[in-house]
Amino acid sequence: MKILIQQIITGISIGSVYALIASGYALVYSLLDFSNWAHGEVCMLGAYVCFMATTVNNMPYWLSCVLGIGGAAVISFLNEKIAYRKIRNNGSPNMFLMIAAMGLSTTYQNLANVIWGSKFKQLPKIFSVGTINFDGIYIGTTDMLCLGLSAVALVILLLIINKSKFGLHVRAVACSSRTAGLLGVKIDRVIAVVFMLAGALAGLAGIMYGMKYNIYPTMGNVGLKAFIASVIGGLGSVPGAIAGAVLLGLIETVVSGYISSGLRDLISFCLLILILLVRPSGLFGVDVQEKA
Repeated sequence: MKILIQQIITGISIGSVYALIASGYALVYSLLDFSNWAHGEVCMLGAYVCFMATTVNNMPYWLSCVLGIGGAAVISFLNEKIAYRKIRNNGSPNMFLMIAAMGLSTTYQNLANVIWGSKFKQLPKIFSVGTINFDGIYIGTTDMLCLGLSAVALVILLLIINKSKFGLHVRAVACSSRTAGLLGVKIDRVIAVVFMLAGALAGLAGIMYGMKYNIYPTMGNVGLKAFIASVIGGLGSVPGAIAGAVLLGLIETVVSGYISSGLRDLISFCLLILILLVRPSGLFGVDVQEKA
């Protein structure tokens, strides 16, 4: 029983990192109805910015983390400003946004490979790696840190979306951008800030992922897991993305611990297919009828 509890806590910790990225997917999809495939690479670049600030410029680790989060936010903002906004203003189909995002994803991966090489890099630990004993239940200190930071960041995100004036504007644009614009909401500004917010969360996720594992040019592929979590919870729903990410983290950890780590990804994709067959809108999604 204690081993199962350890697996559950570890799964929630991994799921919380997925949730940071998945909530960014959900925010962007709720406004623009497209999946930002470059979001995982923003996560990767945020981790590399933190790594460079720490190892090359010898900055304090907390400042390096702030720069990594801020750098990811700026990169996400530039993606929207330079690439996506021009496509939107041209009145192009949303498919063009997805194609542009795929191009950015490939570009960032290759750019990281050229600049930093393909070798794995490790972020320094805030404290010595170890475990905390809770009455015979051993929990990794890194897992506890990831879980705590993710929980704080996600609570702040939900408060911003549900309690602030900016959050009201986001929900208005998500409901009807045309109506929101007629009521005086600056749509481009709302979208730009949402991209920065999503990028900051991705940067935090990348730093925690680098602390827990390693940094490498293709680490942005973890965004695919976050996308699966977003689909499970319901595309466009931030609470759904968080719930789907925690569920996916739990399933992966339990499968790795009790069946085989080689089947972890297989089970994840099977779950995605099952959700799409049984409930295409996801666990928290809303069915929307197409109007002629």
